[in-house]
Amino acid sequence: MSRQNKFAYHFRQARREETDAILALFAEEVKAGRMLPRDRGKVEQGITDWRVAEKDGQIIGCVSLVVFNQELCEVRSLAVSPEFRGNGLGKELIAAALGLAEERSIPKVLTLTRSPGLFEQLGFRRDTIQNYPEKVWKDCLPCPLIDHCDETALIYTFPDHA
Repeated sequence: MSRQNKFAYHFRQARREETDAILALFAEEVKAGRMLPRDRGKVEQGITDWRVAEKDGQIIGCVSLVVFNQELCEVRSLAVSPEFRGNGLGKELIAAALGLAEERSIPKVLTLTRSPGLFEQLGFRRDTIQNYPEKVWKDCLPCPLIDHCDETALIYTFPDHA
């Protein structure tokens, strides 16, 4: 999947040696408190769960898929380099993550986001995080923002599992 315009890029699985570039994509968001930091070791360990957008050898966007069990996974760590925002790259990265979930036959894809409209355009529907104890126990309880979380939970269910 590539754009055929001045923003030409392509998608692929991330590589371990790109961990610094991936982490740099959301460093500013982490610093501003809009994203949680990601552990370098965990990114490297789960590198096959990451997709990147590349342009001229530079990583310009990323997304990861976190698997909770055979029924549920999560799209997270969506980031796009500031100069490439507003061109549909975020949607395409989400679609790449959905493709990975479909390849792995995981029927439900969760996300927590401050930009629900973007995900709703791709078929996600609003839900409540309490419906997904796998996520709550693994990530929400230890999160420093648990008492003032401002993210919206959304779920995507593949049509053959609706």
